[in-house]
Amino acid sequence: MTNSHILIQRFDYLEPGSLEEAVAVLAQYGRRARVLAGGTDLLVHMKMERVAPEAVISLARIPGLDRIALEDGRLHVGTLATIRSIELDPHVQEHYPALAEACASFSTAQVQTMGTIGGNLANGSPASDSAPALIVEGAEVEIAGPAGNRRLPLEQFFVGPGKTALQNGELLTYVILPLPEAGTGSAFLKISRVTADIAKASGAIMIVRDGNRVLDCRMAFGSVAPTPMRTPEAERMLIGQLFGEELAERASQMAADEVTPIDDVRSEAWYRRAAVRVLALDGFNRAWQRAKAGRNKEPSSFATKMPRLCAPGSIRTELMGANEKRWIELDVNGTKHQAWVETNDLLLNVLREQLQLTGTKYGCGIGECSACTVQVDGQPVLACLMLAVSAAGRKILTVEGLQKPNGNLDPLQEAFLDLAAYQCGYCTPGMLLTAKTLLAENPHPTENDVRHYLRGNLCRCTGYASIVRAVMDCAE
Repeated sequence: MTNSHILIQRFDYLEPGSLEEAVAVLAQYGRRARVLAGGTDLLVHMKMERVAPEAVISLARIPGLDRIALEDGRLHVGTLATIRSIELDPHVQEHYPALAEACASFSTAQVQTMGTIGGNLANGSPASDSAPALIVEGAEVEIAGPAGNRRLPLEQFFVGPGKTALQNGELLTYVILPLPEAGTGSAFLKISRVTADIAKASGAIMIVRDGNRVLDCRMAFGSVAPTPMRTPEAERMLIGQLFGEELAERASQMAADEVTPIDDVRSEAWYRRAAVRVLALDGFNRAWQRAKAGRNKEPSSFATKMPRLCAPGSIRTELMGANEKRWIELDVNGTKHQAWVETNDLLLNVLREQLQLTGTKYGCGIGECSACTVQVDGQPVLACLMLAVSAAGRKILTVEGLQKPNGNLDPLQEAFLDLAAYQCGYCTPGMLLTAKTLLAENPHPTENDVRHYLRGNLCRCTGYASIVRAVMDCAE
């Protein structure tokens, strides 16, 4: 089990220092390359042998692509902005509630921390959680390529299951959102098998109201068609009408009639169609209530400007060949370590096999159990889905690093011992590192906060009640 790196073939690893260089190397490799943002989708596909790129092009060194800021009266969200950062952004929470709710519904705390908005959209999944919310908020995407930059509405970006409008050498760089009109409200809802799963069906509703009349409405749904889709007939039926329960029910049924779901392993078409009706009805009511207070056309809280990208050639692309090995420096538990790695070595393997830090466990290998959770720069990260070369120079904390230099355990570890918050103990290191991050973010969480944050950490001994009690005890 420890040799999980054998599941990924060798590849050239490139880190462009500017957007222009990224476009150039992507055009050079063409379809033989894949872009690495957060890695939670790409590395899973590579491990499962669905893709086998000759080159992986990381965007991590390109400045500005992780920013969320205002430029020219619109909110620009960089392609490397993480799902978690978007969810917590005060501008998003205040002015784009559907997007904030969509980000909150994502998978696990670890995937929210690692996953990016660009990766979630560029994989072309019809089940993308962010897509319906962004579509109803009127989002455009900016694309950089060999011929220059271009923009198009997000709903035109998706062309089929797993397919987008990106051409050879093109990168999605920004998602651009207009400021909401006065009287705007939005909402996002999702139905899935379990909390951290892909949607059986999801929906986003945006309503602009004037008193009791609907001035404008947009609806978009995920997992119910080959691409995230709008329901234009239902939208047209609402616009200009006095809002009421009967109108909302008729529009919800019309939306359910417009979608084109299929049967698959997650759900059946009839259920998805029924779910759309319920999601639409609940979404209408929530968005309508949120629109009551209205919105300011030019919110004064938007102040940050987007930084300029580096000029071409100012930072050169770093290349590590498929058959090359290199010494990298890892800052683990406050100590500098040297590791001898290949491009396809995972952080998990380096920690366990080279540094002998075996507290980090190998479980599923595809990011679904979170046994391998460590902290990277203070955030919970799945070590089975992070390349070791991507972790170079970053601050890493494993379960061994929780113990104090004098041998005393961390208070959270003491709470796990006192309240027997473990049985076999295999999941415990990942639980501890995830809970440690939660308590750093929120020193006084509710029980629901704890359960939500730990939703991705699986305990096969079913010891969740004791684990939650231990985290709450440590918080108190």
